Amino acid sequence: MVTRSGRSGPAAGDLSISEIKEFAGFPAATQRYIRRSLDIGLERDDAIARWSRDMVEETAIRVQARVYQRLVEIRGHIPDDSGLDALEHFIAPLIAVSAFDLGQDRLHAFAPYRFLYERLLGGHARPWLPGAFCAAASLPHLHPDKRKLLLQSISEAAATAPGWSAREPSFYPEWVDKIDETRPAN
Repeated sequence: MVTRSGRSGPAAGDLSISEIKEFAGFPAATQRYIRRSLDIGLERDDAIARWSRDMVEETAIRVQARVYQRLVEIRGHIPDDSGLDALEHFIAPLIAVSAFDLGQDRLHAFAPYRFLYERLLGGHARPWLPGAFCAAASLPHLHPDKRKLLLQSISEAAATAPGWSAREPSFYPEWVDKIDETRPAN
């Protein structure tokens, strides 16, 4: 577990705790996918060495790393305002990468998608995430039942928010080694 925050004090701690609680509420497979995705997208560790359990998973990680190469471009084009002229180099690649992630069947709803992408792109991308999610979730590469579940998962409040915080996330989940319970403590 890692927290990154330029703030200190009770408010920053409360935000970190709420982010940790949100992450803990996701299914185990979703948590694993988010941690793996952050390792790939933020280039934190050797994702293949850490996450692949077999050749199929190694291939999936290589494909995801290739798709995630677009994150650098996306980060560089996050619009400062809601001007439509700035969207061309941002929203289309964001939808494409989002469509990839939603097609992996690990992000089952808007909440884990938002959690992941706030960390991959930063807090300033937050206003654009509902639109990118809805666009990616409605693409025909997903089964109609899956599209329906994804689109129903975004709350009216998230879809119609009058404003968004630009606060950077403070909790970035990482790999946690299992504790050998057969060994004595200290």
